[in-house]
Amino acid sequence: MRETIIATITKTNNRTSLYHFTRASNLQAIVHFDALFASNKIHPWSIGERRAEPIQVNYQDYAITINSHIKIPDVMIDPANTQEQFRACLDQHVFFWPTLKDCRKMMDTYARREPEERFVVLEIDAYSLLFDYYPVVKITKYDSGSSPRFPARCSYKKSRDIFLPLQHFKSIVNNTVPTKASEVREVLIEEQVHNLSKYILAIYIEDIEDIPACWRGLGKPIADLQDV
Repeated sequence: MRETIIATITKTNNRTSLYHFTRASNLQAIVHFDALFASNKIHPWSIGERRAEPIQVNYQDYAITINSHIKIPDVMIDPANTQEQFRACLDQHVFFWPTLKDCRKMMDTYARREPEERFVVLEIDAYSLLFDYYPVVKITKYDSGSSPRFPARCSYKKSRDIFLPLQHFKSIVNNTVPTKASEVREVLIEEQVHNLSKYILAIYIEDIEDIPACWRGLGKPIADLQDV
């Protein structure tokens, strides 16, 4: 079953990779730990509280910047959840974009929001990562942390129920969760991804010299992502 589900999710050419978007300044910590951590893993305080701005935390002597929470209107939150519960759920996961198109949207958003910041995109082999982390992978139809421009027109509410465990793909069928691969907008892994170098295909960055030497051979110009 694991192989069948993952093969379905990664079947098309535009879904063979996953993309993780982060700040170039976080690379030193990522390479040192050979890992990606959920926000709550490295900053387990004030759980559920909204971060209005990015914050820099010290994790085992390494500086890591955690993104802010976009303000989501109350009307977008399912009444069965609170804003705090939904934010706490987000912060328990490491996020990946399932297509380059989705990743580019985030790149463009942050380029406008923080024009002076430098960012990096990690391209990950989708099949092997999903296979190894299968029990703790979730998928969703939505950009879960976003704030829709016209919330009153949205056909869904944000809640913990929008995140479907990958192992239940196609066994749970409703309007809230993906029922086919093309509907998957985000891939989440609970808490952390270790042995990250096992899965990385490329590191896209403006200045390849910013990549620690041991991973620098994976470096590619971030402009290449705009040309694919």
